Amino acid sequence: MSFASTLAYPDACVAPVAGAVADVPYDDALPLAAERGELTRCMRLRHAGARVVDVAWQRLGDRHLPVLVVAGGISADRRVAGILPGEPSGWWQAQVGEGRALDPCRVQIVSIDWLGGDGNLDVPLDTADQADAIAAVLEHLGIDCIEAFIGCSYGAQVGLQFAARHPQRVRRVVAIAGAHRPHPYASALRALQRQVVALGQLQCADELGVSIARQLAMLTYRTPEEFAQRFDAPAVLEGARARCAAEDYLAVQGARYAQRWSPTAFLRLSESIDLHRVDPDAIATPLALVGVEGDRLAPPEDLYALAEAVRAPARVQVLRSVYGHDAFLKEHAAFDVILRDACAGIGGGAA
Repeated sequence: MSFASTLAYPDACVAPVAGAVADVPYDDALPLAAERGELTRCMRLRHAGARVVDVAWQRLGDRHLPVLVVAGGISADRRVAGILPGEPSGWWQAQVGEGRALDPCRVQIVSIDWLGGDGNLDVPLDTADQADAIAAVLEHLGIDCIEAFIGCSYGAQVGLQFAARHPQRVRRVVAIAGAHRPHPYASALRALQRQVVALGQLQCADELGVSIARQLAMLTYRTPEEFAQRFDAPAVLEGARARCAAEDYLAVQGARYAQRWSPTAFLRLSESIDLHRVDPDAIATPLALVGVEGDRLAPPEDLYALAEAVRAPARVQVLRSVYGHDAFLKEHAAFDVILRDACAGIGGGAA
């Protein structure tokens, strides 16, 4: 099947919406070759039918270098690393840069904002939709095949979906803290988070609902061991109310998140994690699966089950980290080694 046929415009969309308007055009004078833009396309979403969607994308590295797609969790965006001087750091800045594991002098790094992440797409979303959005961006950029899809958390789920739906477009997948299906325990926790957000909406307290849901989520991203190390202090009375040592930390995390994320974006992307399903038998792309002991969202057991069921070579590596699911954001040295190994031979080999 040709690449174009997989992205054919659905009948419900009268005509394709043309063009991509770059908000950071390609410029050799930038600190590194980079561009950022937005693509408008009519896509057939798995659960919502034909929709016109905007896909915001970023590319780091010279256009002629081998290509990696890099994707993070639901709160990550296309800014894997910053482009402009003075711009805030990207979500994986520690791994991107000259001499680092993801070196834009050796490879191109393509990334997107998740569909629904701006809160303007209030329909059921699926990891398959995100995979197709990435395929549309690659088509727009004239990229036939990527050397690797490196996905973390939600991005790992999307990477596996990409391998199943667009096998001719990817040579390997590095899936970190994500599997072919959500774990039932994790889905139950996310269902409670969505109920909290919905309750906030009913009470006209959108930010509070999102904040509390994020605070609950933080307990799944991290581990009891980390909380024991950081917050092992007795509760204190503030007036007539007891307050535990972790509450200030959680409140700050929740408030920061609520300032950036709408209830709609939170709900739809949270749902898309639980709607995620990939048949392992549909994956014929070599896999490197990375898990963390004690990760309640993507237990290593699920990674082993996936590795045993796919039709391609697959290896599993499990780390020990007090940071649990968030280890890929915190264990910089360990993931530098993992990424260099996974990308060996791409762009002249690992440094």
